[in-house]
Amino acid sequence: MTDTSLTINTSASRFDFKRILTLIFHPRLGMENVAIAEKALWLLPMLVITILLLLRTIVSGYFQTHAAAIGQVNLPADWQYWSPQMQNNYMQAQQATQGPVFVYVIPATLGLVKFWLGWFVVAGLTHLTSTLFGGRGKMGSALNVVAWACLPFAIRDVVRIIFMLVARHTIVNPGFSGLVSIPFLSKLLVSVDIFFLWFAILLALGIKKADNLPTGKAAAIVAIALLVVLLAQAGLGTLAGKLGGMIITRPF
Repeated sequence: MTDTSLTINTSASRFDFKRILTLIFHPRLGMENVAIAEKALWLLPMLVITILLLLRTIVSGYFQTHAAAIGQVNLPADWQYWSPQMQNNYMQAQQATQGPVFVYVIPATLGLVKFWLGWFVVAGLTHLTSTLFGGRGKMGSALNVVAWACLPFAIRDVVRIIFMLVARHTIVNPGFSGLVSIPFLSKLLVSVDIFFLWFAILLALGIKKADNLPTGKAAAIVAIALLVVLLAQAGLGTLAGKLGGMIITRPF
């Protein structure tokens, strides 16, 4: 007897919520369904992740405001190297940035820009690298594959929300960033965790099917694309940290 629940779904409904369950419990089949689709299927996972990102920002902002109200402040990783004047000005800036705009609006906006722009950049890099490796996929397929491969980040946000509600404080060192003290490496690992690895595996499965590539090439394509993104993110994060340290030498 054939199990029809494990056959490739050729329907191209943009809001087929069954795809989410298929991707979680049968990841290979789920990514194959997405990879062979001829229509844009990226909207559903992007909306799900967007909603959970906003919810996580609200929960994090609440506990950040609560911590500031009782005098608890998360200090930068290189706090001990700052001058007394920089430390004093930083504390003044923290007090001045506890309004809703700084706690909710700006983090939510930056998070959404990072996520949506990152989705497009990763899809573009993956498609370009795949083409160089002999793949014949389309950019539309790459956008679908990357969007659905991002679903582990939705689960990560759920886990983070639950953690903050239970622990009643924000997450200080996300990912593996807390394992190192070097600023560049810390920024490099801030997005790397088991959910990121899950995302990379799903992405490789999708690219393999969409571009008709062997497993080795698909894995290499994903590794190259994600390494470029992580290095760029770490570089920009380190630069922003240094600029922030320079700016904070004057009162906010």
